[in-house]
Amino acid sequence: MRTTELVSGFRQSAPYVNAHRGKTFVVMLGGEAIMQSGFRSIINDVALLNSLGIKVVLVYGARPQINAALQQAGLEPAYHNRVRVTDDDSFKLIKQVAGALQLDITARLSMSLSNTPMQGAQINVVSGNFVIAQPLGVDEGIDYHHSGRVRRIDAAGIRRQLDNNGIVLMGPIAASVTGESFNLTAEDIATQVAIKLKADKMIGFSEIGGIVGADGEITAELMPNAAEQIMLRMEQQPEACPGTLAFLHAAITACRAGVPRCHLVSYDEDGALLQELFSRDGIGTQIVTESAEKLRQATISDIGGILDLIRPLEQQGLLVRRSREQLEMEINQFSLIERDGLVIGCAALYPFPEDNVGEFACLAVHPDYRDADRGSILLKAVIQQARQQKYSKLFALTTRSIHWFLEHGFELLTVDDLPAQKKQLYNYQRRSKILAITL
Repeated sequence: MRTTELVSGFRQSAPYVNAHRGKTFVVMLGGEAIMQSGFRSIINDVALLNSLGIKVVLVYGARPQINAALQQAGLEPAYHNRVRVTDDDSFKLIKQVAGALQLDITARLSMSLSNTPMQGAQINVVSGNFVIAQPLGVDEGIDYHHSGRVRRIDAAGIRRQLDNNGIVLMGPIAASVTGESFNLTAEDIATQVAIKLKADKMIGFSEIGGIVGADGEITAELMPNAAEQIMLRMEQQPEACPGTLAFLHAAITACRAGVPRCHLVSYDEDGALLQELFSRDGIGTQIVTESAEKLRQATISDIGGILDLIRPLEQQGLLVRRSREQLEMEINQFSLIERDGLVIGCAALYPFPEDNVGEFACLAVHPDYRDADRGSILLKAVIQQARQQKYSKLFALTTRSIHWFLEHGFELLTVDDLPAQKKQLYNYQRRSKILAITL
């Protein structure tokens, strides 16, 4: 029976559904995303996250909508150091725009028509005074008036609503302890909410849908320091995407304060949010406190993942077959690369201490991950282990990867050069080539 794309995709996404259930996500929806035709689909996908048991805080911005309303009223938008200056006349319009957007988003999340993704959904959308603001004051002689920043987050109040399966909706207007209102940025609110809630993820949207590298491709993963260098360069570029800049600033701050992952996806690509969260490789850029891929020693709980990885290669005759029992006994010899709980690469170091050498064996990399030289990463790890054992050489047997080993500094040997114990086990029918590298 042919496995359909639906079935295949559903199976691939299932581990992520389980992993994300009960987690807290802060979604930052800028005004640029709200203007797009795909806005309704984004809201539907946010609602879907809620229905899958994910706790969602949705923070919306309104920068382009506010600018359009100000221009229509004959008021020129004013900025200082990339921050809006909000005078009395501007603030009246800003409150109207923000209030209207809140009602529109609430209405969209409340929809439950037949033949739509929201059919049968019962979502409580909660807004309130969860953010306490304070004024920005005066900077370099410029009075920001009603522009403010976050002073305090009512994290306990937000958690109560999330625990009741509600979506908490926050806009750019927040009250202060003196009873005044202030205009804040969505990125400031989203960042501070994510930090105070100890959120598992913060998610943002931009036109590009990721950080573009020098090769013109979307960079899948960045650490905060690398992201900061990109942000500083973008700030010097007048054409830089404001949504991307806002996300980078927020993500760097959030990650450094303990939020594990911040994702940037496209608001133009239908379903980008779901692809990023529920597929193995994602579709956008994530800023992470530590890499999604980990190189580590294998444990007994990794047996299943290693078997899934090596069985297809054994069936093709590329690897010598190992039973589960044998693998359990040898598990301490294995190193692996793990990505989001999936074993995507493994290799073993078999010791021959009487000859002061080691064998590099059972190298396998998942077919979807063979384009990033992870085999070299595993080889370097095993070489390092062999050096720690003070082995003089590392040898390997292969039938298909001779050139790969030669490119990594190995030299061809003969059967007679093998350790005595290995020589007795050499399979003359396979006629594996023997290579070694001096450590």
